[in-house]
Amino acid sequence: MPFRFVHTADLHLDSPLRSLALRNADLAEIVRGASRRAFVKIVDLCIAEQVDALLIAGDLYDGSQTSMNTALFLGRELRRLDEAGIRTFVIRGNHDAQSQVTNELTLPPSAHVFKGKAKAVLAKTLASGRDVYVHGVSFASPHAPESLLPAFQPPMPGAVNIGMLHTSLAGAAGHDPYAPCSAADLVAHGFDYWALGHIHQRQIHATGRFVVMPGIPQGRDINEAGVKSVTLVAIDDDGRTEIAEMPLGIASFERLPVDITGLSEWRDVLDAVRQALTRVTVDTAAENVILRVTLTGATPLAWRLRHDTDLLRAEIDNIAAGIVGCWIEKLELACRSPLAEKTGAMLDPVDELVALVEADVLPAHGFRQEVRAAVEDLLQQLPPELRQALAPDEDAIERLAFEAGASGGMEVLAHLHGGSAGEGSH
Repeated sequence: MPFRFVHTADLHLDSPLRSLALRNADLAEIVRGASRRAFVKIVDLCIAEQVDALLIAGDLYDGSQTSMNTALFLGRELRRLDEAGIRTFVIRGNHDAQSQVTNELTLPPSAHVFKGKAKAVLAKTLASGRDVYVHGVSFASPHAPESLLPAFQPPMPGAVNIGMLHTSLAGAAGHDPYAPCSAADLVAHGFDYWALGHIHQRQIHATGRFVVMPGIPQGRDINEAGVKSVTLVAIDDDGRTEIAEMPLGIASFERLPVDITGLSEWRDVLDAVRQALTRVTVDTAAENVILRVTLTGATPLAWRLRHDTDLLRAEIDNIAAGIVGCWIEKLELACRSPLAEKTGAMLDPVDELVALVEADVLPAHGFRQEVRAAVEDLLQQLPPELRQALAPDEDAIERLAFEAGASGGMEVLAHLHGGSAGEGSH
């Protein structure tokens, strides 16, 4: 029989809500509890598949926000694995290193948490007599600017060797360097499988000698969109490795563009949205689908939709409420009024103003600097955790400033247009 295990990472148990758009109390409760439900499903999967071990490659907790209640929940789930004869191997990532309860939890004897010094632990002896070793090292502090690969000992001779490492590899957008190293360096080290963590997007970096980043098992906001998963692994006596992606399907964030080109009736827009919501909910393998809906295309209703956005959002929320497991996280309007195409035709004055704003005002350096200064001033007045969630880096601040300038301008123009007076009026 091969050595079989489930590989996961970055659970961020009880991570605080990261989206201001989750104003619906029921939706907020779903997202708040999703990380725990994902971990319960991971344990259920381990038991159903009768695996030998669960490997958690860092960031089990979510930093300083972790409470003892989180730790007690974790302890209960790990005891379920212990009672099923399944071992657990855990390394601490950068968020775990910030946790105040990381060192206070008493784990069952089948759970092994690696320390700040790399170590090899015998996980199983196969029927052939070949040993299986799991190698791992934990973050001792929230930062690891240098590679941790030199800390690992060479592969145990004649054994199956599995490495666990929390790393940003060669770097990834939106991530500071953490224990940086290359996939080629990991392959060259000689382990049969590297169980990585830290980057929240699933990716297989190498095969043969596998290097796998499983991704976050439960997304927390629209930037972690899609149904998430864990990796089921089997390594046989000869070192042959088979892996399978196992979706969890608790709650999936999705972006949903809805093209309303040419629609001139309010009810037709709502029908188009209803059809799109129904389709994506049926097609997505998750219990709950949390959607960011964006209306696109050229429509005579563009200004009315912007002017009466609150009414539109309420009607779309009502449609979603009639579809089991469908939720609206945010509504965005990227639709526009069709410009006259005939030579010499008079353009709507507000449409002319829109063209001027888009061509001359929004790209202007002075305007962008003023908006950015206003955004930075507002961010400084927010609590640190909310400020970090909204704008964790320079790119996020720049993007937030651009979106604020663009959407604010469109709001003003919508009111100038007076779209609520009638679908085609000005």
